[in-house]
Amino acid sequence: MQVILHLNARFQPKHRFELEDVLQEIFQENNAGEITGGGTSLKENGEIDSCDIEIDFSDAQKSLGWLVNLLNAIGIPKGSVLCGMEPPIPVGTLEGLALYMNGTDLSEEIYKSCDINYVIEQLEQAIEGIGHMYSYRELGEFTALYFYGTSFSVMKEKMSLFISSYPLCQKCHIEQIA
Repeated sequence: MQVILHLNARFQPKHRFELEDVLQEIFQENNAGEITGGGTSLKENGEIDSCDIEIDFSDAQKSLGWLVNLLNAIGIPKGSVLCGMEPPIPVGTLEGLALYMNGTDLSEEIYKSCDINYVIEQLEQAIEGIGHMYSYRELGEFTALYFYGTSFSVMKEKMSLFISSYPLCQKCHIEQIA
């Protein structure tokens, strides 16, 4: 059976490949099928919109329930859907948070003296045990950092102290994405 996992996830292709590799390994260990393809969809502004992973779910011994349980256990964003059957099956347990870092409106001194990698490190520490950064997208006007975890509101709250105090985070905004 050919199914498509439509991910409500803003993963760059390289980060989608990481998930595909994990799924492929589990499918091989369980003789349950294989990953046959995938793709990443972009919005008009170049930001990532969603991803698809094509799955040849070929083992009659494994039910679609097994696949749904697997996807929910490994952690994918809410709003994801298994397509290829009627009706499509909703999957996903993680909530998403996008942090949009301003890329043009801060002083040159801030851009020169601050480090986006430090921002990521501090935010990862703030939400340890709740979620982590899965992907990012660099565009001219902004850099989007995509975090997924058990609770959008808790991740946002735990990040807020650092965001409000670090100069590079000025004029950033947060959006719930899953």
